[in-house]
Amino acid sequence: MSVTITHFETHDVRFPTSLSGDGTDAMNTDCDYSSAYVSLYTTSDLTGHGMTFTIGRGNEIVCQAIKEVASRLVGMEIEPLFANMGKAWEHLVADPQLRWIGPEKGVIHIATGAVDNALWDLFAKARNKPLWKLVVDMSPDELVNAATFRYITDVITKEEALDMLKNMEVSKKRREENVRKLGYPAYVTSAGWLGYSDEKVARLTREAVQAGFNHFKMKVGADRGNDLRRGKIIRSIIDDPQYLPEGQPLRDPNSPDLKDKNAGPTGAVLMIDANQVWDVKEAIDYVSSLEEIKPWFIEEPTAPDDILGHAAIRKALKPHGIGVATGEHAHNRMVFKQLLQAEAIDVCQIDSCRLAGVSEVLSVLLMAAKFGVPVCPHAGGVGLCEYVIHLSLIDYIAISGTMERNVLEYVDHLHEHFLHPCSINSNGRYNVPHDPREGYSIEMRKASIAEYEFPNGSYWTKAKSA
Repeated sequence: MSVTITHFETHDVRFPTSLSGDGTDAMNTDCDYSSAYVSLYTTSDLTGHGMTFTIGRGNEIVCQAIKEVASRLVGMEIEPLFANMGKAWEHLVADPQLRWIGPEKGVIHIATGAVDNALWDLFAKARNKPLWKLVVDMSPDELVNAATFRYITDVITKEEALDMLKNMEVSKKRREENVRKLGYPAYVTSAGWLGYSDEKVARLTREAVQAGFNHFKMKVGADRGNDLRRGKIIRSIIDDPQYLPEGQPLRDPNSPDLKDKNAGPTGAVLMIDANQVWDVKEAIDYVSSLEEIKPWFIEEPTAPDDILGHAAIRKALKPHGIGVATGEHAHNRMVFKQLLQAEAIDVCQIDSCRLAGVSEVLSVLLMAAKFGVPVCPHAGGVGLCEYVIHLSLIDYIAISGTMERNVLEYVDHLHEHFLHPCSINSNGRYNVPHDPREGYSIEMRKASIAEYEFPNGSYWTKAKSA
């Protein structure tokens, strides 16, 4: 008996993270981490969940856009959709009137990301596999059909992608076994928010070192002197062997996975993130002055759409040994295509739901692999860590075949609101999701929705009356 999508629900869920300073940076000083959440219901017991991340006001606009996109799936049978997820993605973006208010960018695009991710969650649950396992078990032909190639065939064709995937096919099993045993490398952002005191930065950095992390990121861009001071605090801890977990050997700063990362004497790496606050020349001057704290890269040094600006910054910073990373706000695969073509980035930072879902992410992973640029996904927000471990596993096992130069962002809050929260092992690595029922790991607890749905959830009702 065929299974059909019958209806959907959306929820505007907001967490008051602005009260604790979580998520603060030079551009975004008042963040309430929020989820524009959607559930796709079917004629069976199967339900698919997806979300897009925002930082508060405007979340209701995204939810309204999600309703417009999700309505395109109502009444459709799921198996024909699953048979060619690339074609299903094209159906989601094909409404001409909705497309007009993009096209393929802005609110309508991130809304499409939530819906496409919910469809992939439904697919994985229908096959009783975590999302990453569903994708890596696909044949090269199936995986190519799951991606989208419109507007990027001047960089990578379906035929090229197929050849790449066939070359990786023979060694997939070995890599899967390896990452199940070791976990996927992670870096920590939670110590470096701008809203934290020096004492809190130092404490959280020491705790992160003890937890096994050796890649750390801090926010910069509000004040140069403040950034240098905070960077030196972090460096003084991560470069000092006394803070390492007992029995952990020093890492070799010149090893293949740390080469060209400005690693310190213990093998620790520091990254910095400006969240788009500078013009191009300003970025070059400012970041050059932070050379003393030896960052591996500057993330989002300027406007996310300025491809040539990023290329100029990268060229100017190269003599200082500092790379460039971006992608958190790159709103579609075409921006990534141009960043790669222009040799504008050292690190590609996909976002799981600013791009329009898994199908578009696969396209970017394929392009990055062709250019040999490591993918270090953005995950600084509610639900994003749950999402992106699946994407990094797909990249390592099926597409690029490498993970030791890649590191996946980790923040340590709000995971308790999900039925299948991500987790970190004692070596500072993500554990591989293994529950066959979890799909894309993004299903939120009903109690969390009831408490934090805006504006009538119990938390927000009490906040209004206080």
